Amino acid sequence: MKILIIEDDIKIINFLKKGLEEECYTVDSSTNGDEGLYLASVNEYDLILLDIMLPIKDGMEVCKSLRASNIQTPIIMLTAKDSIEDKIKGLDIGANDYLAKPFSFAELLARIRVQLRTQNNTQTKISIADLELDLLNKTATRANENIVLTAKEFALLEYLIKNRDRVLSETVINSALSSFEDSNMSNIVNVYIYRLRNKIDKNFDNKLIKTIRGIGFKISDN
Repeated sequence: MKILIIEDDIKIINFLKKGLEEECYTVDSSTNGDEGLYLASVNEYDLILLDIMLPIKDGMEVCKSLRASNIQTPIIMLTAKDSIEDKIKGLDIGANDYLAKPFSFAELLARIRVQLRTQNNTQTKISIADLELDLLNKTATRANENIVLTAKEFALLEYLIKNRDRVLSETVINSALSSFEDSNMSNIVNVYIYRLRNKIDKNFDNKLIKTIRGIGFKISDN
């Protein structure tokens, strides 16, 4: 699942990004309201974390513009303002929840899970053959056996399953999974494909992850 953070404090962005990626979310970020509004308009996100005090466009303007464009992505507003009036204003213009700073990361995660659960169009479980991912609880099973995955392994497997039967190049995978971009390993996708195969295919006759030589990878139960 993919989350957009719109926040002008780089330290907060880095803190949230690190924590969310450890929880298997893919994260994009922006430090001003204008760019954040653009990202939220051209990309699909499962949730937006939106600060109110932003340069260029403040969070209230961003939220109002998104809802006016009929973009219904869940929005949790993050702000140092905790007055009842500010909360009411944020909720009235379309925010789904409101969390005052400072907040605990555990509480933020709980609120994120609530929003993802309550969205009727949010798919909480995806599967292929006897492999299933629980996107909310970040768990994986194959033939009812638990599989322990790292955050990046989970994110890659989620992306593969959501694009089942489609051949994906390394470039496409790297572009889709922005958390891989900071790696200095030129073969990072190959490394994670190898790790996934050891975990989800090695002990099963039906191998799900396929290499299409010279093109890329796909997951398929054929």
